[in-house]
Amino acid sequence: ISNGPVVTLNEFEPAPGVKVSKIINLSEDIARNTSSESARIATIPGSSSIGIELPKSSRENVYLSEIVSSIDFSKNIAPDGKLFVHESIAIQGLSYGVESKTDYSAVNIRISDGAYYFDLKTPYNLYKDFKFHLPGKHNISNAVVALAMALEYGCPVQKLYNALNSYQGVKRRFSYQFKNDSLVFIDDYAHHPSEIDAVHQAILEMHPNQKITAVFQPHLFSRTQDFADDFARSLSVFDAVLLLEIYPARELPIPGINSSWLLEKITSPIKKLVPKKALYETIKYINYPILITMGAGDIGAVVEPLSNQLAHA
Repeated sequence: ISNGPVVTLNEFEPAPGVKVSKIINLSEDIARNTSSESARIATIPGSSSIGIELPKSSRENVYLSEIVSSIDFSKNIAPDGKLFVHESIAIQGLSYGVESKTDYSAVNIRISDGAYYFDLKTPYNLYKDFKFHLPGKHNISNAVVALAMALEYGCPVQKLYNALNSYQGVKRRFSYQFKNDSLVFIDDYAHHPSEIDAVHQAILEMHPNQKITAVFQPHLFSRTQDFADDFARSLSVFDAVLLLEIYPARELPIPGINSSWLLEKITSPIKKLVPKKALYETIKYINYPILITMGAGDIGAVVEPLSNQLAHA
């Protein structure tokens, strides 16, 4: 939709000692040397779009680093280009947000039949009744900036309605495995406390007043150790929590750090450490109407067979 590269700022130079999960939406060439390219279209998302692993006490320092990097990034915009800036970032550009007084905003948001409907407010017009299937206000924010960029560069509005309605997201991001009258099964890649929070909020929006079973596989011993209290807080909001053993990936075990240790910190009414082979029977025994599986390890490999078992139960 432009003559130049489309760039999003989804990585930044962290403060000393801070680990940052890189989420890169750049082409390899641009990622290697962004400074040599002038972007015609670019967006600076809010901090919620950036995967950050750090203790709460360090987040203000990282936010300042993010602002500095955002300013540096904005200098790569071509003279005739346009920069779209999330409402939380104080940089000059076309602003966007959700239910906000920004240049572009989703307003009149409502939920029907498991999908969002919203109107798009622009500097020039109000486009009514966009339909969007990905849950979570953060996803609406992403949709707003995608629509804004396309409109600024002349895409026909009707094509945008069709494109947004047909967009199903990426695999393992709030992916519905199946729905029937007794069970809704969702799978998500969430493996940080903030991501788990977002998943829970999305479930509450799309499926209110329903009991939820959460199956979670912690990823990395070090992450589990560093963020145990945050994980426990995030998981404790679910009605039932089933933990798998920690997926080690590249790490060796850390003495005393395991899923049983994490489970003790969780306060859900039902909580249990479960081997993969016992998941189906445990889920059926609990029999709650909403099931969510989460994690970045090999839990993804059990989703399809578990879905098949539950669908034919």
